[in-house]
Amino acid sequence: MKTVANTKQETTKEFDFTERDFERVRGLIYQRAGISLADSKQEMVYSRLARRLRATGITSFVTYLDDLEAGRDTDEWEAFTNALTTNLTSFFREAHHFPILADHLKGRAGPIELWCSASSTGEEPYSMAMIACEVFNTLTPPVHIIATDIDTNVLATAANGVYTADRLDKLSPERARRFFQKGKGEQAGMVRVREELRRLVTFKKLNLLANEWPLSGTFDAIFCRNVMIYFDKPTQGKILARFAPLMKPDALLFAGHSENFLYVSDAFKLRGKTVYELDSHHGLKGRPAIRGA
Repeated sequence: MKTVANTKQETTKEFDFTERDFERVRGLIYQRAGISLADSKQEMVYSRLARRLRATGITSFVTYLDDLEAGRDTDEWEAFTNALTTNLTSFFREAHHFPILADHLKGRAGPIELWCSASSTGEEPYSMAMIACEVFNTLTPPVHIIATDIDTNVLATAANGVYTADRLDKLSPERARRFFQKGKGEQAGMVRVREELRRLVTFKKLNLLANEWPLSGTFDAIFCRNVMIYFDKPTQGKILARFAPLMKPDALLFAGHSENFLYVSDAFKLRGKTVYELDSHHGLKGRPAIRGA
């Protein structure tokens, strides 16, 4: 009975999606965004891209992927990338990083520049902004945060700064009152980041694999958390090599809980739990060494 059920399930898919189609998708998203899709992601890819087929009126994955590669619709490249990007985030996620950031900001003279390199829907850079306000005890601290992401949909959400109220469940009542406004009437059950906090953050589209990054100057800290896990080691190394010259000598680099950069680049040393600093013994006059390259 199980065999029959599985066969029936496979034949009732709206679109044919072969192993060759999946391999083409893997190649395209790796080329476009550096994302390495595991074999186990085939069903996820089908589910997300089937929505794009419906939206475009295309009836087969072969035609959809042919059109992408032929560049017939440049906007669809953006939709394709957005569809395959994972955006799991929350306010003060991996909370152990934020006291470290607070200590790092204390005593520093402005202007202080921070970069959140995978901002998703904005919870991470706004958490960084809240810490800055608390350290300097003002809603106008000498801090500016660049928040970037490859996904234009989540950037729009982030810039708007509107969330369901349950997103604040893990915040203290004091933080919720100080940094958010409750919606009323038709907006009941929603909250919005206060304007003063939103002013501290500039959202930009940025592909970490792009030849040019729309950035200038150097940063006091870079948050690059839970994005490197989607890249293979050579890609991680190339990105880290580009981070190093953008960091001030005493800057910190924050990584995700399952990410380890020590085996990827010689430019960094471990400062604390998934927090790195530039290795002073490693010369940064040239390109930092990439391990295994």
